[in-house]
Amino acid sequence: MHSSDRDRVVLAAVVFAVLFSQLLLYPGVATLVETLGADATTSPFASTALDASMWFLVSEFVAYIAFVGVWGLASDVTGRRTPFIIAGALAGSVGYAALAVVPAVGSISFEGVLLLRVVQGSMTIGAFSLTMTMLMDLDGGHGRNMGAAGIAIGLGAALGAPIGGQLTELDPIAPLVGAAVLLVGVGALVTVVDDRTPNSRRSARALLHGVRRRPTLSIPYTFGFVDRMTAGFFALVGTLYFQETFGLGPATTGLLLACFFAPFALLQYPMGALSDRIGRAIPIVVGSLCYGVGILAVGAAPSVATAAVAMVTVGVLGALVSPATMALVTDIAGDRERGVSMAGFNIAGSLGFLAGFLVGGTVAGSYGYAVAFLAVGGLEIAIALLAAPAFLRRSFGDRQLTADDCDRI
Repeated sequence: MHSSDRDRVVLAAVVFAVLFSQLLLYPGVATLVETLGADATTSPFASTALDASMWFLVSEFVAYIAFVGVWGLASDVTGRRTPFIIAGALAGSVGYAALAVVPAVGSISFEGVLLLRVVQGSMTIGAFSLTMTMLMDLDGGHGRNMGAAGIAIGLGAALGAPIGGQLTELDPIAPLVGAAVLLVGVGALVTVVDDRTPNSRRSARALLHGVRRRPTLSIPYTFGFVDRMTAGFFALVGTLYFQETFGLGPATTGLLLACFFAPFALLQYPMGALSDRIGRAIPIVVGSLCYGVGILAVGAAPSVATAAVAMVTVGVLGALVSPATMALVTDIAGDRERGVSMAGFNIAGSLGFLAGFLVGGTVAGSYGYAVAFLAVGGLEIAIALLAAPAFLRRSFGDRQLTADDCDRI
């Protein structure tokens, strides 16, 4: 096996482990925050179980947004990635472990728990984002590299939640312990990968100036935002919609969601490789148009069977769009600015996931599920239509903007 192929597999495993550890906490979050001391009488952030769960999840995403750029900048400035991934993984493990011992300590307020969550999130995002950046550094085609990242992300999301639910049944603290152990493994595993970071050092000002000189990064950032928004929408609103509309229980709802996650995860690598051959324009623009139509079809499905078919279709289309979008970041970014560029993409994605929660939940609560699906699917279509002229102006079509053509931008 070529060293790049071996490192691609190892780095994808690291991305999987980090995201898997994050998703372990989600299915039992209401029970977890109660165990960690969420109490309406002592904390304004825990007036209800929903509020406490929301703030526990949001605090991690806020940390992601605030610190991912710091990690990317530090990596690009120093010309190293591996030491920062190890530091982020081990510190994130300590953060999860600290949360796990909160019930034993017993004197930490829920605000203190949220602060620990912020610290844990600020460390974990370093390991996640910089591992994806190390995939950007590999040879072999940006689409293939980002397809490997996409498979890891999809499988982490698909497997983390159900296994986390099983662990919660054993003990509400078990997902925290599992996450802590996994991140120690991440810190060890990444040491076997060659650090291919361009070794020339640059000042932080020069790096940020380099990114500002590439305004076309706004295109993959915008698509990353709206694609993650749809993921957040399905995670919250989609789950409630299926249960209320079709009277499904949690187990059947999970199977219906798996109709999306299975093709989304498994097709990332071949779809990424396809974008290396045909360019990014068709997968991103045409794929996003069809993806938006697919979301509308899910909301209009009259039965569980047709909803399942629509979810499979949306999963395939998501797999077409996602790796090409991440590869587009690699195509545009300068070799010495990849850490900052990927950090920007992850900021856009985190904001999108939050928007999926907030916008989807607010619209569904105020105007109903049909309008919520229309809003999210319509936004995906609108972004694709608005971005199409930019692709054409920059000659992004067909064989343009592949890994071999990125210097023409």
